[in-house]
Amino acid sequence: MDKRVNHHGFPMEILQQTPTPFYYYDLDVLRKTLDEINRLTADECCLVHYAVKANGNPHILKEIKSHGLGADLVSGGEIKAALEAGIPASMMTYSGVGKTDWEIRLGVENEIGCFNVESIPELEVINEIAGLMDKTANIAIRVNPDIDAHTHKYITTGTADNKFGICLEDLEQVITLAMKLPHVHLKGLHFHIGSQIVEMKPYEMLCDAANKLIDNYERQGINFETINMGGGLGIDYGHPDEHPLPELERFINTFKQRLNLRAGQQLHFELGRSIVGQCGTLICRVLYVKENRNKRFVIVDAGMTDLIRPALYEAHHLVHNLTSRQDEVETYDVVGPVCESTDVFAHDCRLPITRRGDLIAIRSAGAYGESMASTYNMRALPLSIFHSR
Repeated sequence: MDKRVNHHGFPMEILQQTPTPFYYYDLDVLRKTLDEINRLTADECCLVHYAVKANGNPHILKEIKSHGLGADLVSGGEIKAALEAGIPASMMTYSGVGKTDWEIRLGVENEIGCFNVESIPELEVINEIAGLMDKTANIAIRVNPDIDAHTHKYITTGTADNKFGICLEDLEQVITLAMKLPHVHLKGLHFHIGSQIVEMKPYEMLCDAANKLIDNYERQGINFETINMGGGLGIDYGHPDEHPLPELERFINTFKQRLNLRAGQQLHFELGRSIVGQCGTLICRVLYVKENRNKRFVIVDAGMTDLIRPALYEAHHLVHNLTSRQDEVETYDVVGPVCESTDVFAHDCRLPITRRGDLIAIRSAGAYGESMASTYNMRALPLSIFHSR
């Protein structure tokens, strides 16, 4: 085995020298993804906002800013992080059903590009706060189009049972109110139907729903400046080496070809997982290999505190043993040290014979890994390192 780079492309000397557990970020993968986004959205009518909730690491945000993307935000802390990274406030959108007063004030004060409004009470509060500050806030109405994206129920956001957005039957009332309020400017419509979507059919249905709304309001003399179609594009968790980049071209072209934009309307996206998911890997070390009557367990020093997705909704991440030189393969459950039965990274995982001290890579962990890490069990937050070849 090459001591410098193994067959999955990891720089082994760097990995061996870094205390585990930690997140390893491949900047080459991230930059190739961002370059592809810029290629596909080179025209001025298309703008991508990076969903900071996927990964707010300052080094990640620096790369986002350097490639000219905007930011999609869901908290005041994310607004501050995006501003500190140098992302222009005019290229920020602020989503979420529970915006607090101080967060709204922060957004209004910095004149962020758009608040994605999710309820009448929120609309009224934004108008009130903007008025007290003698400002006008740009808003888009988040529409809940009642489309099932056929993803996990915990990451579906566009059906009538979800807490997000304005239901279609209430949309007329909300738009009428928004146009009457003196301290908000109705800029556009906003949609987001879920996450880890790998088929284009839900997006085609979303385009059809959006077209009907655009047509309807145009007949009423209402023309929106922006149509924000959200994000949710999935990545290939099973084959990260074969598919390091998501199907960005298929995704973006679906909207460009099926959405009937009017002259001057801007098409916006809010992508997170698809941008950073494949560039990140959780690296950990084997503490023990334990056998009982029915199972072999590989117990590692990372846990659900470092990567919660498998415990939260049984998410799949490919697992590699980076240091075993064994040809023989065994079946293991790869588990962490946290005192919870859900602290499991993989069931029935086929790995080369694994021993104490081996380095384990948990792949496709760049999105919703580090950003969701916690100190449960009073564990330290994981480190992060960045590498470019």
